[in-house]
Amino acid sequence: MPELPEVERVRRTLESAMVDARFVRVLLNREDLRQPFPAGFARRLRGQTVRALVRRGKYLLAELSSDDVLVMHLGMTGWFRVETASGLAGRKPDRDAALDNRHDHVVFTMSSGLTVTFNDPRRFGMMDLVAARHLTKHPSLATIGPEPLSRRFDAAALAAGCVNRRIALKVALLDQHVVAGIGNIYASEALHLAGLSPFRRASTLATRSGQPRPGCVRLVTAIKAVLRRAISLKESDRYRASRFRVYDHEGEHCSTPGCRGTIARAWQAGRSTFYCPVCQK
Repeated sequence: MPELPEVERVRRTLESAMVDARFVRVLLNREDLRQPFPAGFARRLRGQTVRALVRRGKYLLAELSSDDVLVMHLGMTGWFRVETASGLAGRKPDRDAALDNRHDHVVFTMSSGLTVTFNDPRRFGMMDLVAARHLTKHPSLATIGPEPLSRRFDAAALAAGCVNRRIALKVALLDQHVVAGIGNIYASEALHLAGLSPFRRASTLATRSGQPRPGCVRLVTAIKAVLRRAISLKESDRYRASRFRVYDHEGEHCSTPGCRGTIARAWQAGRSTFYCPVCQK
């Protein structure tokens, strides 16, 4: 599933195509994704202008001139394709592309002259249309944790989310109620950078009264660092294994200076955890 950096890059791509543009046409090629589209979805979007496109955790929120908000989630395999009208008209027949395009479920034609297509082979993505005044009560957003790159997310906030919790620290980081947007990859990366074992109890980050311990401060700093680095990567670097410290590096030497450990792999909450058993305590 795309994590915060990937969703943020999608947001930046869509921003130029959608913000200050109207929905000229909305085509739905099926009645649902993970859940049914809301009643009148296409009709309510047509003619509306996108005032802003923001990200909340792994969700994209398009603020509309109607005072509704288009809520979008990529799910496991969802992605957006942005094309010009001339590019669509001049596209040559391609069998592989035609197979991929079978999963084009939503097509937005914008007044900017660009077409935004949502493709999702497994249909775990989601789109909803919510009145802005009700957004904070939306089931997907009501209890989501602080944004990790915001000032609100600091050592005190992380400690509050971990105090008295007996679950593994890595599992706690995947809890979107604790912090929004962090997934399996960047949880492993941040824990390695902070020198913290993914198996230690989450409660060890805080005192009994909820005050952050030194490891909590290090982890917050590491989370922000790995996310900022991931967002800033150039397109050519995004798919290189070297961009990660531990993820998918099982059996390789640890990159921490002075450490002689070897990256190991374990399973936690049904997902792979990559870590160094020597320098992560």
